[in-house]
Amino acid sequence: MSKQRSMRTPLARVRYLGSAKSGTKHFWHQRVSAVALIPLTIAFVLIVAGLIGRNHAATAQILGSPFVSIVMMLFVISSTYHMWLGMQVIIEDYIHSESKLTWLILNTFFCFTIALCCIYAILKLSFGV
Repeated sequence: MSKQRSMRTPLARVRYLGSAKSGTKHFWHQRVSAVALIPLTIAFVLIVAGLIGRNHAATAQILGSPFVSIVMMLFVISSTYHMWLGMQVIIEDYIHSESKLTWLILNTFFCFTIALCCIYAILKLSFGV
């Protein structure tokens, strides 16, 4: 029988450090959200380009239609989720201080707040409240 050698350093073996086993899931979520953003971004740009030169009432009417509202909300949700994942990777890779957890929490609150504000505005236009 051959003994399988570990690739971990002796210090890592003592500390039980190894794979966090969440990197692949995070990688795929970021890639799937990026692929979803391709058609959603094209639709968003076309919608915004179609609104150029229109008055407030026409803009509110177009943005208030169900199809446009759903597309806009999908764009907001996908883009803020993608932004959250990307900033999380940047924070984890490049911040090497005790404030890393604080930055991760701030990133979550910022992305959630942006998404909530955008969805609120879209729903307000959709329901005419």
